Amino acid sequence: MDGGNQSIVSEFVLLGLCQSWNVQVLLFMVFLMVYLIIVSGNTVIVVLIITDSHLHSPMYFLLANLSFVDMWLSSVTTPKMITDFLRESKTISFGGCMCQILFVHFIAGGEMVLLVVMAYDRYVAICKPLHYSSIMSLQKCTGLVLASWIAGFVHAVSQMAVIVQLPFCGPREIDSFFCDIPLVVRLACMESSNLEILMNVDSGVVAVTCFILLLISYTYILLTVRQNSKTGASKALSTCTAHITVVVLFFGPCIFIYVWPLSITWVDKFLSVFYSVITPLLNPAIYTLRNKEMKSAMKRFRNYDSKGNNVQKFHERFINTWTL
Repeated sequence: MDGGNQSIVSEFVLLGLCQSWNVQVLLFMVFLMVYLIIVSGNTVIVVLIITDSHLHSPMYFLLANLSFVDMWLSSVTTPKMITDFLRESKTISFGGCMCQILFVHFIAGGEMVLLVVMAYDRYVAICKPLHYSSIMSLQKCTGLVLASWIAGFVHAVSQMAVIVQLPFCGPREIDSFFCDIPLVVRLACMESSNLEILMNVDSGVVAVTCFILLLISYTYILLTVRQNSKTGASKALSTCTAHITVVVLFFGPCIFIYVWPLSITWVDKFLSVFYSVITPLLNPAIYTLRNKEMKSAMKRFRNYDSKGNNVQKFHERFINTWTL
């Protein structure tokens, strides 16, 4: 394209994960099944926590929010990726691309802060058990969750305020399955190396700050756990292990993409798939299979349904719980 022609790009071309048609058909079936599991698994967790009175505690309130966030984080990019597997022309409009960037960073930024809130909840429960009910009240939990959403929104808007003003006149190919800041910035019709560094620093500050806070919190928790009785320590350690697993799986790829980029295309794609698809898939399994209360809630739900209660009665119970 002529360098003097500053026409506005109306759409971008996504190159996707691979070019082989047979592989794309296989990936279509795999990711479709994975996405359905993500939505259904996280929905089950949210519904169980809302409807089961045994799970009405700050820890499970935060877990329900994490499942809700995971479900939407995957939904921003995965449905588009799945449908593109069956399309020869994988395009996305300029507006759609900007929306992906906005919501990915809004939801991911909010989840990072939410994981810090969950670590704080475990810190209070383990290190200050006598004051737990007064410190982690429902009002405070709601405020902390709201703060995580606000932090994610501010982070995303600060990124978008810069990107939407960039001139795009070609090229328009994005070597990934969704629009992400580093890839889109490189397509701007200007020298973008300094801007790319600035945007990575912005994302890196959020990710690294939250990650360091999490490391400090769980280190302090684990040191406290070692001084407790074996029974209490075992239960606390099991809970913390699940949380630490989630933290590593989520923050690891984000740090390598935004803080310490490897500039290897297939690695970036793998890491992007990992934090946007695999992590939301693993979270329900990690929190349900390792959690006795969640497994008990699932048994109570099955028993509740097996005693002749129909779907309408369950809906009434669900609605009544929401209106309490």
